[in-house]
Amino acid sequence: MAVTLSERAASHVANYMVKRGKGIGLRLGVRTSGCSGMAYKLEFADVAQPDDIEFESHGVRVLVDPKSLPYLDGTELDYAREGLNEGFQFNNPNVKDACGCGESFNV
Repeated sequence: MAVTLSERAASHVANYMVKRGKGIGLRLGVRTSGCSGMAYKLEFADVAQPDDIEFESHGVRVLVDPKSLPYLDGTELDYAREGLNEGFQFNNPNVKDACGCGESFNV
């Protein structure tokens, strides 16, 4: 099982953590929400939780809680700029369907 970051995403996270002045990595998870059932959670982690599963990708620590891992296994988090928009994109092979707005998914 693995969760990875693209080079662009890792660079963005690392630069933001330097500006932020603290943090040990990025915490990814899922929560029940939206019209398709699940939504991603994404936040900077200042401490690791005892049950976190940890990955490292391009020098950035990625922390995932054990309940979220089956839904995120194989996911690559990318950072993209398209026109005036920029942000993280989840490339998750487990997604079977997503809502039209892109905020939620199901597996």
